[in-house]
Amino acid sequence: MSDGDYDYLIKFLALGDSGVGKTSFLYQYTDARFNSKFITTVGIDFREKRVVYKSTGPDGTSARGQKIHMQLWDTAGQERFRSLTTAFFRDAMGFLLLFDLTNEQSFLNVRNWMSQLQVHAYCESPDVVLCGNKCDLSDQRAVTEEEARELAEKYGIPYFETSAANGQNVNQAVDVLLDLIMKRMERCVDKSWIPDGTVRANGPANPDLSEGPVGSKCAC
Repeated sequence: MSDGDYDYLIKFLALGDSGVGKTSFLYQYTDARFNSKFITTVGIDFREKRVVYKSTGPDGTSARGQKIHMQLWDTAGQERFRSLTTAFFRDAMGFLLLFDLTNEQSFLNVRNWMSQLQVHAYCESPDVVLCGNKCDLSDQRAVTEEEARELAEKYGIPYFETSAANGQNVNQAVDVLLDLIMKRMERCVDKSWIPDGTVRANGPANPDLSEGPVGSKCAC
């Protein structure tokens, strides 16, 4: 796909404590490489990737592929940057919430991040995928898979054990989040929650979203 040749611009935000591997995770997704020398993110950074999304209908058939330009925003996890990062919450359409499987405190802080999302995101139940990162460091593990899945089930969100080092489940986690977003767009009763610029002029002028009455809200 050439520059500007896409149907949708989708913005994801990676959240989590400092040091959980957000930058390495996004770098692994966009470049399929691991860099162990990343320094702590200061403020906000982002990476980009183009993908083709094919939705599956009720009868199991695939619709025409939609060309997606993804912006993956990388946020600083430190408390002193919190007011800056939360300002980006409302413009994001989906969230990758990471914790470090070798750091129990980062797991306990998942609840705080979810509370922040409920306050600052586009609705009280945004699309989130929880990722327990650094699953390759099994000998240093401090959080069990059962504990993590129980927390994910509590919030009703998907959970993946990922490794930015070897790429395990990185693509799968982002693919599931993209699928959640595209399905939300398809069923949304109005488009007021979708940030400006999401639908390209060269894409469908009127995406397949049913229109609801004036003043109706999205199907959050």
